[in-house]
Amino acid sequence: MIRRLSSHVVRRATAIRALLKTQAAGGYVLMAAAAAALLIANSPASGAYFHILHRMLGPLSVLHWINDALMALIFLLVGLEIKREMIDGEMSSWPRRILPGAAALAGMAVPALVFVIVNRGVPANLAGWAIPSATDIAFALGVLALLGPRVPASLKLLLTAIAVIDDLGAIVIIAIAYTDTLDPTALGAAALLCALLWGLNRARVMAIWPYLMAGAALWAAVHASGIHATLAGVATALAVPLRRTIALPEDAHSPLIRLEHALAPVVAFAIVPLFGFANAGVDLSGVTMAAATAPLPLGIALGLVLGKSLGIFGSITLLVRSGRANAPAGASTRQIAGLSMLCGIGFTMSLFITALAFGEGSVQESSAKIGIIAGSLVAALVGMAVLGCGRQP
Repeated sequence: MIRRLSSHVVRRATAIRALLKTQAAGGYVLMAAAAAALLIANSPASGAYFHILHRMLGPLSVLHWINDALMALIFLLVGLEIKREMIDGEMSSWPRRILPGAAALAGMAVPALVFVIVNRGVPANLAGWAIPSATDIAFALGVLALLGPRVPASLKLLLTAIAVIDDLGAIVIIAIAYTDTLDPTALGAAALLCALLWGLNRARVMAIWPYLMAGAALWAAVHASGIHATLAGVATALAVPLRRTIALPEDAHSPLIRLEHALAPVVAFAIVPLFGFANAGVDLSGVTMAAATAPLPLGIALGLVLGKSLGIFGSITLLVRSGRANAPAGASTRQIAGLSMLCGIGFTMSLFITALAFGEGSVQESSAKIGIIAGSLVAALVGMAVLGCGRQP
């Protein structure tokens, strides 16, 4: 029994390291895709770039297929990660959830507060309050990977846990704050499909394809209902079984584990970079200092750089000093501060929420993207600088 448990621990640690490596390497591809989009959008090829994105492909434009359909696969992976972590991962018990949970919540609330304070005089901008509340896990892990062994493994796991809870919060925000009108018929169909997914789980169906087929139908129903269709990915993920036994709490042959491992490289190296490439292209030719420091981009940038770091570092410090949680093993105060700053990289999810808040192609969307790019870049550079010299306690 001990030997079986030991082998499980080794396999689990290996799986976690493999997933972190995939996400970190995917972060490099995302950085390259975002840089390429910025270069193309400010080059003679910009006309072709924007034309292709807005070209109709069936009922939706190319950009809508990326932001509505492919993004659902990102949310499917996020949902699988959340379920695994909650059932049999780093957040499988309340003591383990306290530190990343409090850090994630504070890291969402404080940036939103900073944004609202900066934009309080411009009511039209307040719809974007949630934009600086998200953390881009791929981008952040990619930056951490550049620092190599100077960053303890405990910080990488803490960052992953914070980002997972952060994503869960973003899902709730999207469902509540960015849903306008609802179609009762489509909503009823979506409810029936959710019941079908629940029934497949209760019947212990271990094949993956029935869940994916029901999930595809659910995406169509949710898209027609008025709720953002990406949430269908989360609902599908929560129904996929995670098989457990006494000896092996997490079975590598579980449908959830198999689907997660199959999706992770596709999402990291194809879908997320494609999303970044399609959404990071901002024409900077007419941007002046006044436009860059307007309340909307300034509120987003300050929310990401100051709000994230203050909220996360402050909550971690408070919990550790009060004795309610243990500090990450082997991490100094300076390194925790650097990690908190890296959480201000809000690229992918922030761009996604921007499109929901202001609409694709709007003037506010372009202005918000400037704040996202600037804030994420500053957070990455400052976080790297602090972590790079943070080896001493």
